Amino acid sequence: MFPLQQLALAYTPPFTSKMNHSAPPKHHCVASLKTLTPHITCLAVHRNLLYAASLNLINVFDLSHYSHIDAFNQSPTSGFVKSIAFTNSKVFTAHQDCKIRVWLITPSKRHRLISSLPTVTDRLRRCIVPRNYVSVRRHKTRLWIQHCDTVSGLAVDQRFMYSVSWDKSFKVWDLSSYRCLESVKAHEDAINAVVVNGDGTVYTASADGSIKVWRRYGEAKRHALVSTIGRQKSTVNALALDGCGAALFSGGCDGAICRWEWGCEEIGMVKTERMMGHSGAILCLIHVADLLASASADLTVRIWQRERGRSGYGCRAVLEGHEKPVKSLVAFRGGEDESNGVVRLLSGSLDGEIKVWEVFGSACSAT
Repeated sequence: MFPLQQLALAYTPPFTSKMNHSAPPKHHCVASLKTLTPHITCLAVHRNLLYAASLNLINVFDLSHYSHIDAFNQSPTSGFVKSIAFTNSKVFTAHQDCKIRVWLITPSKRHRLISSLPTVTDRLRRCIVPRNYVSVRRHKTRLWIQHCDTVSGLAVDQRFMYSVSWDKSFKVWDLSSYRCLESVKAHEDAINAVVVNGDGTVYTASADGSIKVWRRYGEAKRHALVSTIGRQKSTVNALALDGCGAALFSGGCDGAICRWEWGCEEIGMVKTERMMGHSGAILCLIHVADLLASASADLTVRIWQRERGRSGYGCRAVLEGHEKPVKSLVAFRGGEDESNGVVRLLSGSLDGEIKVWEVFGSACSAT
């Protein structure tokens, strides 16, 4: 286990954003967690546990008292952990070494490796058939069920897991058997993000500047491309869906956040808004309650909310204090006063620091 003395937990006094000094505190940092290993690559929350990937290591904290309770994946050969997803008592982690690892959460809240994807069984049953191999580089082939570059994102729905990679493809996995069901050459450049809606619609975002929408119709075994949106000059780094899946938010290296909504069937998704405020690349987006949070290379997190009486979003707060780019966010309802619409937001920076914020609903009320 990662030595506990290498982890520092510091509680910081509440402070108010510089946006409005005359107003009472509307948000504050309630805790700061610091690891000696830098470069927080992703954060995730499951069953009141915080998962913080730092380089190859995944640290686990109990959110009730912010104590460190476990660390797993000590092997440096896996490379950086890029994404974490969950189903019940299983944890799925995406890695720089092209693999997806599956971990079991034990009753004592420890984590035990039980498989890696694609599984040995899946590889063996396909390796004898020549058509199961695809060309990945000159004079080099791999099974189509294998990613051949960094697995950059994971998304889970009730039956399937979707993985995206810098190899320009996304793959679909059966959560009950861990078999790879489908592989789609989706983009012309590395895929950086994936989200899935409640109706099974899959969105992928790429360094080629586009966002693509995929669906599987009826009993079809493969996903079909519904539409391509964006076509931006800037790399798209992050995606987020609102609570009901009606709006999609995207962010990229140009520092802008775009909101997309479905138009008529002939038009498909259309850009309804472009939000500016960050001075650096958007690295992460997350939507919770009626708030959108964005993390950036400019060292800040911004909180956005739809403005009263208007269709657009406005920036309601800027969270400052990180010393390096903010790479990852997680958020959920709840806090010391849930009746006041409290959202608990955690931000992870490349300096290895995780800040825990409480954002109150009234902080983002329209003026």
